[in-house]
Amino acid sequence: MAALSRAASSAIRRPPLLLPSRLQAARSMASSLFGHVEPAPKDPILGVTEAFLADPSPDKVNVGVGAYRDDNGQPVVLDCVREAERRIAGNLNMEYLPMGGSIKMIEESLKLAYGEDSEFVKDKRIAAVQALSGTGACRLFADFQKRFLPDSQIYIPTPTWSNHHNIWRDAQVPQKTFTYYHPESRGLDFAGLMNDIKNAPDGSFFLLHACAHNPTGVDPTEEQWREISHQFKVKKHFPFFDMAYQGFASGDPERDAKAIRIFLEDGHQIGCAQSYAKNMGLYGQRAGCLSILCEDEMQAVAVKSQLQQIARPMYSNPPVHGALVVSIILNDPELKSLWLKEVKGMADRIIGMRKALKENLEKLGSPLSWEHITNQIGMFCYSGMTPEQVDRLTNEYHIYMTRNGRISMAGVTTGNVAYLANAIHDVTKPN
Repeated sequence: MAALSRAASSAIRRPPLLLPSRLQAARSMASSLFGHVEPAPKDPILGVTEAFLADPSPDKVNVGVGAYRDDNGQPVVLDCVREAERRIAGNLNMEYLPMGGSIKMIEESLKLAYGEDSEFVKDKRIAAVQALSGTGACRLFADFQKRFLPDSQIYIPTPTWSNHHNIWRDAQVPQKTFTYYHPESRGLDFAGLMNDIKNAPDGSFFLLHACAHNPTGVDPTEEQWREISHQFKVKKHFPFFDMAYQGFASGDPERDAKAIRIFLEDGHQIGCAQSYAKNMGLYGQRAGCLSILCEDEMQAVAVKSQLQQIARPMYSNPPVHGALVVSIILNDPELKSLWLKEVKGMADRIIGMRKALKENLEKLGSPLSWEHITNQIGMFCYSGMTPEQVDRLTNEYHIYMTRNGRISMAGVTTGNVAYLANAIHDVTKPN
C-alpha cells in the first residue's frame, strides 16, 4: 500500500505532458516575447578586431585595437605585474572587497592623480571608490550626476572616445558637445574650445581628457590648460577628467597629470576617472578609481556613501585581483620604480613608431604634411584619412582601423611600419 501511495503521489507531482499543438503554442508565445529585439549594431572599435580575426590574409595588420603590443605585435605583461602576481599567489585570500573597493589601491591612486603630498588627500576631502576601470568610473559618475543633479547636462568634446556618449546616454544625462579638434591643422581648435566654454550656461559639467586625448592624440599646452582652467573658474563649470593614460602618454605620470594639478591649484572641485588598463597593462582586470574632490571631509564621506549605493545594485563589490596587483606595485618602492621604467619604455616605443611612420611616408615622397603624427601624443594618431580611404586600406591591404582614421600606434612595429606607410601613401596620394 505504501508503495502504491508513493507511486500515486509521484504521478500527481509529475507535470502534464504537452500535446504537440500545445507545445508549439508555448514555444510561439515564448519567442514572441523577444521577437521585436533586433541585433545591436557592431561596436565601431571592437568590430574592427572581429573583422581582423576573420581575415585569412598573412599580410593583415591591426592598428585598431587600443591595447599595447610589443615590437613583435604581441600582448605584453609587465615584469612588475608578474612579480606582484607572484607575491599574491597562495598568500592572499579572495574574499569580497568592501563596496568601495580596496582602501590601499584607492590611497595610491589618489597620490598618483592628486600628488604624493596632496593637501586634499591629507585633509580627507576626496570621495573615492574603486571602479571597473575607466569605463566603470565614468559610469558611476554619470549615474551620480543624474541622481543628485538631475537638471544638469554634460559637455563632451568633438570628437571623443565613442563609449563616452554611450555611458552618459545610458545614465540618461543630457549631452551637448564642445569644439575640440581642428581637422585642417590636425591640432587643437583652441579658439572654438574657449568660445564654447564661455557660451555654456554657468555651472555646466565638462568631460575633459587629462592627457593623450582619445582618439585625436591632441592635448592642450600647459598655458592653454591654464587659460581653460581660468575660464572654468569664471563660469563656475565642473571639470570631470577621464585619465586613462597617465604615464603612458609621455612616460612620466607627473607630467601627464599636469592638467589636473593646474585645476587643483586654481581651486576647482573636480572629478576624476582613473584606469590601469593601459599604463599597467591590466586590460582584463578592470582596475580603476573614481574620485570627487569635495568641500570638506564631511561632504566627502556623504558623497562616497552615495557612490557605494550606486555601485551596490550594479555589481555589489569590485574585483580583487587587479586591485591587489595595483596596490602592491604602487606601495612597494622597488616595484613602483620598475613600473615607472616599464611604462616609460612603452611610451618611448610608441613615440619611436610615430617617428618611423612619419619618416617612411616622407621617404615615399608623399606631398602631404605628416607633422601631426609626431605632434600628437599617446596611443592614437588621428591620421586625417577619410572613411573611404580607410576602406581601401582594409579591402586592398588588409589593414584594419576605425573608419575615422584613428591609428593605434601600439599596433605599428618595425616589421610592418614600411608596409603601413606604403599603403597609406597609396590611398592618400592625389590622383
